[in-house]
Amino acid sequence: QVQVVESGGGLVQAGGSLRLSCAASGTIFQTNAMGWYRQAPGKQRELVASINTSDDRDKTNYADSVTGRFTISRDDTKRTVYLQMNSLKPEDTAVYYCNADVFTGCSGFGCYGDVYWGKGTQVTVSS
Repeated sequence: QVQVVESGGGLVQAGGSLRLSCAASGTIFQTNAMGWYRQAPGKQRELVASINTSDDRDKTNYADSVTGRFTISRDDTKRTVYLQMNSLKPEDTAVYYCNADVFTGCSGFGCYGDVYWGKGTQVTVSS
């Protein structure tokens, strides 16, 4: 079983900063990528940022709306990724979800796994 747990959400004024954390634990052979998504009321869930975790290249991907303001980083020793959010805007208000693309094992046919989601953490930015 794999668990993904987010933390660090809260209420902040516009222009402020927050740092979200996401830790993956359980029966994990290898994490391949981890990402942050968000869902505002009445809107679809959207990708915020993702990072490759299967090698040392630190390949990242950001939504246009957060580029230059948000930074995703990782700590492989803790199987944790962070989302540093600066210059927050009211439109960043949403529930932020983390996911982890992991291998839970390998056999002679290759490695297998799934994408696991956390329960989300609320970020509210007041104007």
